Amino acid sequence: MSIIWKRAKHISSSPLPKSPVSPGSWSKSLNLPKTAFPARPILEEQQQLLAKCTDRLYRFQQKFAQGPLFVLQDGPPYANGSLHIGHALNKILKDITCRHRLNTGQRVVFRPGWDCHGLPIELKAMQQAGAAKQSLPKENKSAVETRVIARELAARAVEEQRETFKSWAIMADWDNAWTTMDRDYELKQMEVFRRMVAKGLICHKKKPVHWSPSSMTALAEAEIEYHDDHISRAAFVKFSIVGRDSGATAAVEGFDWANVSAVIWTTTPWTLPANRAIAFNSDMTYLVIKTKKHGLLLVAESRVSHLQELLEGEDVLVTSSRVFQGSELSGLTYMHPLRASSISHPLLSASFVSDQSGSGLVHIAPGHGSDDYKLGLAHGLEPFAPVDDRGCYTDEAYPEQPDALSGQAVLNEGNDSVLALLKAQNAIVAVHEYRHKYPYDWRSKTPLIERATGQWFADISNIRDDALKAIEDVKFVPVSGKERLLSFVRGRTEWCISRQRAWGLPIPALYHCETGKPLLTDSSVAHIASVIEDRGVDAWWTDDEFDPAWIPASLLDGHSTPQYRRGRDTLDVWFDSGTSWTQMSTNGEHQVPQPADIYLEGTDQHRGWFQSSLLIYIATQSPVDNSRSLPTAPYKTLVTHGFTLDSTGRKMSKSEGNVISPGEIMNGSLLPKRSGRTPRSTDFYASMGLDILRWWIASVDYTKDVVVNPEVQGNTYNSLVKLRLTFKFLIGLQKPAFQVPTPVFERLCLADQIALSQIRELSQQVRRHCDEFEYYKAVAAIHYYVNVNLSAFYFETLKDRFYADAIGSKSFKDSVAVCWQIFLQLSHVLYPFVPLFVEECAHHMHQQTGMECAPLGWTNPKWDDRMSGWTSAAVEKDAPILFAINAEIKTVQEKARISKEMGSSLQSYVHLEIDTMGGESAGATEGLLAKYATDLDNLFVVSKVSFGASQELPQDLQESKWHHTHDLDITIEGVKQRITIHVYEPSEEKCSRCWKYIVPQETDLEEPVCNRCLQVLGGIIDEKPALFEDRPKIQEASAACKEQQRAADSKATDKGQKAYNVY
Repeated sequence: MSIIWKRAKHISSSPLPKSPVSPGSWSKSLNLPKTAFPARPILEEQQQLLAKCTDRLYRFQQKFAQGPLFVLQDGPPYANGSLHIGHALNKILKDITCRHRLNTGQRVVFRPGWDCHGLPIELKAMQQAGAAKQSLPKENKSAVETRVIARELAARAVEEQRETFKSWAIMADWDNAWTTMDRDYELKQMEVFRRMVAKGLICHKKKPVHWSPSSMTALAEAEIEYHDDHISRAAFVKFSIVGRDSGATAAVEGFDWANVSAVIWTTTPWTLPANRAIAFNSDMTYLVIKTKKHGLLLVAESRVSHLQELLEGEDVLVTSSRVFQGSELSGLTYMHPLRASSISHPLLSASFVSDQSGSGLVHIAPGHGSDDYKLGLAHGLEPFAPVDDRGCYTDEAYPEQPDALSGQAVLNEGNDSVLALLKAQNAIVAVHEYRHKYPYDWRSKTPLIERATGQWFADISNIRDDALKAIEDVKFVPVSGKERLLSFVRGRTEWCISRQRAWGLPIPALYHCETGKPLLTDSSVAHIASVIEDRGVDAWWTDDEFDPAWIPASLLDGHSTPQYRRGRDTLDVWFDSGTSWTQMSTNGEHQVPQPADIYLEGTDQHRGWFQSSLLIYIATQSPVDNSRSLPTAPYKTLVTHGFTLDSTGRKMSKSEGNVISPGEIMNGSLLPKRSGRTPRSTDFYASMGLDILRWWIASVDYTKDVVVNPEVQGNTYNSLVKLRLTFKFLIGLQKPAFQVPTPVFERLCLADQIALSQIRELSQQVRRHCDEFEYYKAVAAIHYYVNVNLSAFYFETLKDRFYADAIGSKSFKDSVAVCWQIFLQLSHVLYPFVPLFVEECAHHMHQQTGMECAPLGWTNPKWDDRMSGWTSAAVEKDAPILFAINAEIKTVQEKARISKEMGSSLQSYVHLEIDTMGGESAGATEGLLAKYATDLDNLFVVSKVSFGASQELPQDLQESKWHHTHDLDITIEGVKQRITIHVYEPSEEKCSRCWKYIVPQETDLEEPVCNRCLQVLGGIIDEKPALFEDRPKIQEASAACKEQQRAADSKATDKGQKAYNVY
């Protein structure tokens, strides 16, 4: 059907007539909604209902739900501090997901967890223990004290966070929650580690790693954030070329290199004491240039102009004697200005050298850079790094003058001291500030260094291809998450899993007491794990250093004292949380399959928990065999949400002072202040409580960053107010002890049929959106349904029948039955989003009617079957046409209101004039309208509706004092037709009870009352005699209607038929 809006015309007008009837005079005879349901939630009452929709519901569904199992694996929050709005976004999205799955009949498994190890808790513990922040607890006594306090801090935070999560109505298995510091969790993690050792995936190396001087530990890539505005003090430094080795080329041999210096450029001058080589690119071209101040300099030809700019106008003369291809520089050696003159270092070819910056020559410090390390490894250069755990130089940095650098922080005064020493040696060509991207510790927000230390690594290169294959079978929401995770995994070769801290699970490595060589084997890890199981993990620190119980028997043979000691490194916390899939193996009485159905976390977890879980899970799987298709990820679906931002779009942080707590949303303090209104108290808006927090989270597109601002909160508040008013009306319509019949769709009036069809469509819409994790679309569909389909349409059509018809009438019973079904179904679709609100509604419905609602959080299998009959082809085809006509009627009525010719929509008649627009029959349209002729006045909420072909205008329309029209073009059954909509003044009196204009002008009653109302009044004439005082004629007419109804009942009974009873 196509609809084209057309012209409107105003025919005539007259002043709006005054009603002679006092509204409400028959109010005690009307069935007005009554309920104790409050306009705002009573928080104390909601708290009493909290357990019903959380703990009790979880246990109930575990016992009775018969559908397939659904497992959501919790990404553990960190057990440190109070929960913020990001936690609320994450946990409530998980809860919505679980409740939706329960709504579809599945049995949900959701075990919450906490990440309890790591640096932030350890630092707090050290502060409480009185330890200085800078001192690393290496001694057993200090480490043990730190661990005891850290465990207490984590346990306290877990309990506080648990209570907050539960107050957000998170339905989960709280009785079986896990933490990474649980004994069972640590033993399972140790077993995972053992399996990786058995596969040769764990190794010990001394190589450069990202090191945090502030945290005094190595960091993995997932613990690093990059700042684009870091400013370094960069320098061009010259190294004197002193000779040639046996591999020198003919070009090198044939040139006089006396007094020539190779110029390097570095953004980290502090690494120069560890310099062991200079790298060039064999494919680049190099020149020797002559300067007045610095003599002869070797640089890349393409970088000469850049260097000249930095020399501040100093003349640069290019020698014309020789141009060198990079490959010809092999064999040259140079002298380091800060090392003994007897020591020379080589120039080496490296493909990573670029002419995009610097001089085209790169200083190589194998102990302070990944590329440097690889080049040095290929040429036998040691990864020398004269820097300690605090990021300060050791005496080895400048052996000739140890005091010149030792103890100085390399990122501060140490860097300046190196430049000063080089300047004293006349080795500085230029110094300048350079803004660039630089790694920072994501916790302390301080710069990192690269430093070669002995660390434990997980070999990712051997499992990376399997991990990439496994990702292909995972569903991503949003789909962009797939490429993000792929990019992180593709870039991984090794994972530094060791941390130099005390609060964590120890890496079960043994070190030879004399050589310091580490020992880590399948059997040694298994042995140590058995001791941990027997003594507890803290015994690793509390037991005597040479306690032989920790050493495998095979290593004790022939030795009076143990030859090995226990290590002090702990596992990366990402390894901790990355083994959380081990907690899926059991769930109380139920065995839980792997992988999980869903992992749901913030988008930052692509490089964190999503990745670590994937890599560890893949690493522990058996080789491909005929019984199982491998590899597989630990999750079938990955759902990611964005960050929470303040109203200006900035990421929330404590340092910025823009953090918003969930409590501020719940108490209403973020809502915009209403103009002209003064709050009665500071908690004026607090009554919305948890509902507004959950409804807001459900309504936002979480796949993007989420902005928290007053405008959005105001819209959420208004939407909730509308929901409460809707349910207040639905509850108020129900009568105490009234037996609600089951509606029979075919026997309902059109409005009721449309209402059931619409709630059925809403249920299907919400399910489709929730199946795809599009919760905000589901909420938008509910919002539209409540405001348009329910409030603006059905409730308007319902009021006359419900208020004015007799309680025993079919129309009344049908409306109550339909509203009961709407209450149940709307509660059902709302339950995942605002369960506490739904429980509150169910509680008041029980108080109102005495009827118990079945648990609303899970599916009654019969509901879907029942709803399948709530539609018909006729309703689906005809309703859109009737809605289009109704919308046009409303448009025309608004013109009459503007002209002050009418108020209520009942104060108008409607005539639909059908024009065939070409001579074709108007039968299709007339047939449609005739089919629903008795329903049209209620459907359009007017006092009378007529229709007919052109030139057949009703007499009262022709004689009306005011009259407005509008044309609507439609296509029905392939025929284009025009309907001219006439809205005009009623020709009859207004009924003083139902307010419809359908009482003949010549009535002799004390006040106008229509026949329908007289029949209803006849049914209550004995029950409410006070209504008829001073109304003897109405009483007489009502009594007559009562006798007529009795006679009809008697006649129908004699014939064995059921009479239609209007009251």
